Formats: sequence, C-alpha cells, structure tokens
Amino acid sequence: MRNDGVRRAGVVVAALGTFLAALTACGGAGFDGGGAGAAGRPGHDRAGTAEPIRPGTVDDLRPGATDPTRIPGVGDRLKRRIPADSGQVVAVYGNGRDSADATLVLYTRHGNRWERTGRWRAHNGKKGWTTHHRSGDNRSPVGVFTLTDAGGVLADPGARLPYTRDLSFAAPRWWAASHWHDFDYVIAIDYNRVEGTPPNDPTRPEGEDKGGSIWLHMDHGSGTSGCVSLSKAAMEYLLRTLDPDRHPVVVMGDRAELEA
Repeated sequence: MRNDGVRRAGVVVAALGTFLAALTACGGAGFDGGGAGAAGRPGHDRAGTAEPIRPGTVDDLRPGATDPTRIPGVGDRLKRRIPADSGQVVAVYGNGRDSADATLVLYTRHGNRWERTGRWRAHNGKKGWTTHHRSGDNRSPVGVFTLTDAGGVLADPGARLPYTRDLSFAAPRWWAASHWHDFDYVIAIDYNRVEGTPPNDPTRPEGEDKGGSIWLHMDHGSGTSGCVSLSKAAMEYLLRTLDPDRHPVVVMGDRAELEA
C-alpha cells in the first residue's frame, strides 16, 4: 500500500519523501510470495451481478441479514460510526482475527434500505486484523474509515473520486514480480492520513508509530502488510462507482469484531 519513492531526477527532495513513505507502506517491510490468488478467480469479479444468498455467507451474517436497513454482519458499535449521510459502504469481512483472507462487499443505500451491488474475494494483512494498528505489525486496522482519494500507476479509468496518476506509486522492482502491479490502482483508506491529498502523501497526523498508507489496491494472491487487496476488475468497478457525493466509507475487520 505504499508508494515506491521513485521520482524523476531533479526533484530530489520530493523523491526522498516519497521513497521513505514507500518503506512504510503496504509491502514496504517485506512481502509474501504468491501468484494468481483467490481475489481474481472467476465468479467473484462479476461486478454488480447479484448472487443468491446462501447460508453461511456474508449475506447470512447477523445482525442485519434480514433487516434491509442494516449492513449484514455489522453490529451496533461500528454501525454507529457509519456517517448518517453515507450512501455507499464497502464492507470487508475478514475470515478470522489471524486470517489474511476476506470478502469485500459493496452496499448502496436506496432510501433507508441497503442493497448489495458487488461482491469479491479479497486479502487483508498477512497476520490478520487489529484494533490497535502499529507500523510494521502486518495486520489491517479494524474500523470505519472514509474513502476520499484514489490514484495509481495507470491512467484514470473513470474514477469519481479525485484520482492522482503518478509513476511513483509503482512497487519497487526489488519486490517479487507478483507484487509489481499492486499499486496500478489504489483507493486510500482514511486511516492516519490527511483527507483530500493523494494516496501517497506521507503525512501521518497521529504519528509514524500508528502506521499509514492503508489502501485498497490490486491483489497479488496473498496477504498484505495491512492493506486490503482485490482483483483489477474489482478495483476498476469501485473506482468508477464510489461517488464522493455519496460519502463512501469502508467498514472493515474480522467477522467477530464487525459483529460486536
């Protein structure tokens, strides 16, 4: 989830700042190997295609599974943190506290009802989840966070969020080749960052110890250093769908924490 810090020669100060940010971003402290992963398997990238509700899936979680006015599987503690004016919720359901596997679901509000508009397999921190994220712990932070800014190596695919194209997002070439396209598209998760700035802005309002550069980004087939990763098709769909006028947020965590 961090940028690589490679800037053009002649912008030395900016290059150094970006490089240092990269060292603390998703994958910056090392990486897991892996090739094509679950997030890109057929049947889970059918953006916007309704799938039948099956017992045991995220749609069958309590509370909210039978109440259309609630996000399935999200308890009162986190529900209260979803802004009243939010009309889009990206819910990331981690398989377990120490699991790197997750399911990401996009919900859109129509009146007082929430409807599922997309569902994909995903990965989170390689060591799972935490309610007290710290830099380098390889766990994703549990909570509700706004989604205000996007960017990446590739050209803007038609994003509604402000999009910054910058080659400095590119993963360092000393990382495994399977990670080189991780940051082709990214959506910043507003954890310990300044909203309204490019995702690779290194500012950490709550201090470096709390980490940062927590992003939604492209999947490499295994857990991350704290980000949430999913397929290119899913990222393109989210970029073209998340609307700043609808105040999108992400609600993320392992299922036990989400339901609490």
